[in-house]
Amino acid sequence: MKKPNVLNNIRIVLSHTSHPGNIGAAARAMKTMGLERLYLVNPKVFPDPVADARAAGAADVLENARVCATLDEALAGTVLAVAVTARRRDLSHEMLSAHQAASRMLALAPQGEVALLFGTEMSGLSNAELDKCQLLATIPANPEFTSLNLASAVQTLSYELRMAFLEDAEVPAAKAMEAASFEDVERFYQHLERTMVDTGFLDPACPGRLMQRLRRLFARARPEKEEVSILRGILTSVEKFTNK
Repeated sequence: MKKPNVLNNIRIVLSHTSHPGNIGAAARAMKTMGLERLYLVNPKVFPDPVADARAAGAADVLENARVCATLDEALAGTVLAVAVTARRRDLSHEMLSAHQAASRMLALAPQGEVALLFGTEMSGLSNAELDKCQLLATIPANPEFTSLNLASAVQTLSYELRMAFLEDAEVPAAKAMEAASFEDVERFYQHLERTMVDTGFLDPACPGRLMQRLRRLFARARPEKEEVSILRGILTSVEKFTNK
């Protein structure tokens, strides 16, 4: 039986790209490695002739690109989101090399869609954007000069994804239980925050970094769909008890 092309379940998400040429070059980088699903979050200019010219044969990737108003929209329906960053952040999630991240993504891709997120050319991803992801990926570049063009970063990660696919690397078998979707997890976080406020555990006037720490905790745990339902059931029970 022919192996399914799980690369079709990989989304490349570019957030707030400022130069249309980088969008076109990223599309070309994707297509050379068999990736075709491009999502754009609030690009400064798109569509644009410069993007078309830089795509050089990957016009179909641009034509089918989905432009999203928010990152939540771009990540909707995914079972894993991986953020690409050049440096470790304070309170960051688990960080993997590009090679390791590609294998992890390919292991989950048979269960559902997986997103690979890139930030702006100048400042990369914000902490709020990182909080929406479960893993961080980094390109182990020269530590004295880690700056990498956006399209080059897309090319590097796309290459690693293709190699992981072609090599059929030995990765843990996909779990039988259904993976939790991005929406499932975000609704859980909203439910958790609301319950903590209602019980007095969290002061909304002085939240500190509690939710960021909890997001990091659950990102490490990678709860499945049924497990998220259990956690929300516990929160609902707490709410009923406190409302008596």
